[in-house]
Order: sequence, then structure tokens, then C-alpha cells
Amino acid sequence: MTTQPDHPNPADRPQGPVPPGPQDGDEIPTCYRHPGRETYVRCQRCDRSICPDCMNAASVGYQCPECVREGNKTVRRAEAAFGGRPVTTPVVTWTLMAINVLAYLAEVFRTEEVVNRFAMSADYVAAGEWWRLFTGAFLHSPPPSYWHILFNMWALYAIGPQLERMLGSLRFSAVYLLSALGGSVAIYLFGTWAVGASGAIYGLFGAMFVIARRMGYDARGVLWLIGINVVLTFVIPGISWQGHLGGLVAGVVTTALFAYAPAANRKAVQLATVIGMLALYAVILVTLSPIGTSLTG
Repeated sequence: MTTQPDHPNPADRPQGPVPPGPQDGDEIPTCYRHPGRETYVRCQRCDRSICPDCMNAASVGYQCPECVREGNKTVRRAEAAFGGRPVTTPVVTWTLMAINVLAYLAEVFRTEEVVNRFAMSADYVAAGEWWRLFTGAFLHSPPPSYWHILFNMWALYAIGPQLERMLGSLRFSAVYLLSALGGSVAIYLFGTWAVGASGAIYGLFGAMFVIARRMGYDARGVLWLIGINVVLTFVIPGISWQGHLGGLVAGVVTTALFAYAPAANRKAVQLATVIGMLALYAVILVTLSPIGTSLTG
């Protein structure tokens, strides 16, 4: 009676250079990455012996870790609609909401100290307290007023996640912060004092309109949203039209440059947009003097 050998005859194997690393032993093949482990499974791409710990399921058979990594280099990475990594969880939106809420809680317990030190004030900015351009956009009308932060956080909750998924987290952060700074710069020029995230929120309204147009969606609903809020800005007393409109313009301009950037050099154009907007703000702040009245944003 004849018997089948437990493994192929070495003479019958394809000729050629042996891949680096230990391959088959004299009698029993072992894993090329774990020489002490016997195995009869081979990588479908490089034909090296691999043990269960090194097996990666492929469409046919298994592949070794090196072949998987090499194959991944040729796979195009998924991107958000306008560049950047795709977003599953809108972490930036939740983080911005948390910062705003924490800042408001600080106002609850230390109202005068927090507002006096961090509110957006044209006079103090002109005197060198540049951080107010940023921190004022995370404060709101102090207690006992609650409608201001409630409206802004509701708006951020309603539109932030969708925009973050469309733009990608990094670009969404840029639109939000550049809109917030745009509102603060407008307050510096045409107002004297304000607090609120409304400049950033209006910038997101503008971003929604630009993206709707760019993607070919019906933008009339967004226009109605913007129009109603602009009217309320001038109808309700004590609201900073400077912060609202400054943020709206900044959001539209930034998002338009992001969304319409040519695909071939999209990242370069988007980076140049951020740098250009910051440079524009700096020029305005350095060369122009503040005028205006005190309102809330």
C-alpha cells in the first residue's frame, strides 16, 4: 500500500529566490514570523508559510501581515466630501458645545470676574488683550439670562454634526473658529463690547448655504433660515448685528474657498484660505481703530 506524503515534495515547488525569513524546515513547514510554530497554510500573495496569528483573511485564502500592509498602500483612503478623514462621530461639535457650557457654568459662579476678564471688548483688545477676540465667542449673556446660550447650543446641535461630516473635523473647526473671529473683528470695528457664540453659529449658517449650492441641493430653506435670523438681529434690541453679520460673512467666504478649491491642490488652497483669513484679521486689527456700541452676540 502506498501512502501520500504529509507535505509536497520540495523538488516540486516553484523555483526562485526564497523570501526573507525562515521558511519550511527540512520536514515540517513553520511560520516565517514564528519559526517554532508548525503550519501548512501559505500566504496567497508571497507563498510564505503563516501561522494562525499571522493569517489575515483575504477574498481567497489568507495573507501575511506584510502583504496586507503593502496592499493597503494602494487602497485610496476614504475622504469627507471636501477633503479630510470621514467623520462617524462629530467629536468637534460635542467638544465645542461642552466648552460653551463649561464657560457658562463659570459665569454662573463667577459672573463679573469671568465676563470682565474674557468678554470681547474693543477697547481692551486695542490695549493688547488679544485673547478676548477668541474667549468672547465662548461666553454668553450672564445669568439670569438663559435664552442666549440655549439658542446657540440648539443651533450648534442641529447643524454642527451634519456640517462636520461634510467638511471633516479639521475643516469644520476652521470654519467655526474663523467665523467666531470674524464676528469678533466686526465687533472690534463697529461695536465696543459683546459676548456670544452667535458669530460662529451664523458662520455655520453661511457654510450650510455654500455647501447646499456646491452639492446641488435646494438652498431655499437655508436662505429662509438666514433671512429670519438676520431680521431678528435687527428687530430684537441689544443683539450684536456686528458679531452676527461678521461671522456670517466669514463663514461664507471660508466655506466657499474650501468647497470650490480644485481637487488637484485642494489641501494647499484650503490651508492658504486659513492663513489668508487670519492675516486679514491681523491687518484689520493692527491698522484700524474701533468704533461703535455695546451689545451681545
